Amino acid sequence: MADPKGFMTTSRETPQRRPVDVRIKDWREVYHDFEQAKLQKQAGRCMDCGIPFCHQGCPLGNLIPEWNDLVWRDDWQSAIERLHATNNFPEFTGLLCPAPCEAACVVGINSDPVTIKQVEFETIDRAWEAGWVKPQLPKTRTGKKVAVIGSGPAGLAAAQQLTRAGHSVVVYERADRIGGLLRYGIPEFKMEKWRLDRRLGQMRAEGTEFRAGVNVGVDVTVEQLKEDYDAVVLAGGSTKPRDLPVPGRELGGIHQAMEYLPLANRVQEGDLTESPITAKDKDVVVIGGGDTGADCLGTALRQGARSVTQLEIMPTPPKSRPEHQPWPVYPMIYRVSSAHEEGGERLFSINTEEFLGDEHGNVRALKAVEVRREDGKFVPVEGTSREIPAQLVLLAMGFTGPEREGLLDNLGVEFDQRGNVARDENFMTSVDGVFVAGDMGRGQSLIVWAISEGRSAAAGVDRYLTGRDILPAPIRPTDRPIS
Repeated sequence: MADPKGFMTTSRETPQRRPVDVRIKDWREVYHDFEQAKLQKQAGRCMDCGIPFCHQGCPLGNLIPEWNDLVWRDDWQSAIERLHATNNFPEFTGLLCPAPCEAACVVGINSDPVTIKQVEFETIDRAWEAGWVKPQLPKTRTGKKVAVIGSGPAGLAAAQQLTRAGHSVVVYERADRIGGLLRYGIPEFKMEKWRLDRRLGQMRAEGTEFRAGVNVGVDVTVEQLKEDYDAVVLAGGSTKPRDLPVPGRELGGIHQAMEYLPLANRVQEGDLTESPITAKDKDVVVIGGGDTGADCLGTALRQGARSVTQLEIMPTPPKSRPEHQPWPVYPMIYRVSSAHEEGGERLFSINTEEFLGDEHGNVRALKAVEVRREDGKFVPVEGTSREIPAQLVLLAMGFTGPEREGLLDNLGVEFDQRGNVARDENFMTSVDGVFVAGDMGRGQSLIVWAISEGRSAAAGVDRYLTGRDILPAPIRPTDRPIS
């Protein structure tokens, strides 16, 4: 193990965030650098458990005790090799994953868990700086061609695995740049996009081809796909947003989060000088209390919103593990993101009943009411109705499934009971040679699940094309988080 007494002598410590009054004036990542000596002491808290439950908590099966021990021993190059053995993109998960591994950490039973996520991020950051992350060229070529539809984390993971296995891989993306949600859904202050571009450069050097601005199913027909490729991986995500069909929904100034966030990212890319949907000098209401809602909150504050209110229909979560979510379950507790530190108001047990408009047909406020749960339903609390000023409303209530029109309908794939693309144990759909990975087959989920699904689907594709069994498949399609 690492430091035999580390978990007893060293307290959990994470990097400090830059001061709020400084960071909301720019779009840079919010954290200060973390000293190497401190990071190694944090890695030394790992107990190297006989049964490391962090493995089970992580959908990638990351070899966490191994690279914690290597970091503590100052063997960073070996550490990144162990980290890359299970995770194609540890810089993405190190910044964006909510760390279910830490919720399953044995130290966390009666103390603060190991800072697994931070060790992961610092390891890959150091590896890039040292020049240890190099293209991994395939040793042989299979002569098989694979199309990957969608360039989010699932599609990129599948593409990299398949390219390294010797297949010719083309990644299609209907947006004008590669990256999917990593590019246009994640705000710059959570992950600066040079990190994504750096990884894409490695993939290009390995032989993966990227074609952006191509809407497969329209610009490239299903017939062309089947003619040009030996296998297809669908990784287009769960992109149908959940709407809020209440009176006044048609008013101007009410937008889905994924209409709003990409425009803010385009400003950072230099495409726009100002977003056409801006929070500047407006009262903003964000409906939805999850990560996407927090992303909208942080973005609105940086755009100069007058006020921001985030609404959640569920009650306020507890601050510590509830009894019905014991270790190693990922607990639903009250969490404060960097965006929540920066301002705004969070309201729980609130339901929106109506949007109210002005004389120009734009939203001016919303009518909300407190609710309580009765028999599985949300019931309004009498006498709690009120108006909340809003000239901009952002809907961040999640997604209901993949878009069926076009590609999926034309392919004729079947869907499961949840409305996602159905697949077998090899991640193949009901159409021979067509596979699915990530949110399109799993439903809305975490980045770590997307990468795991991409790796697993790639293993299924390689078996289908060659009959061999050389790529790791960390999960099965039916696997779910510990709950």
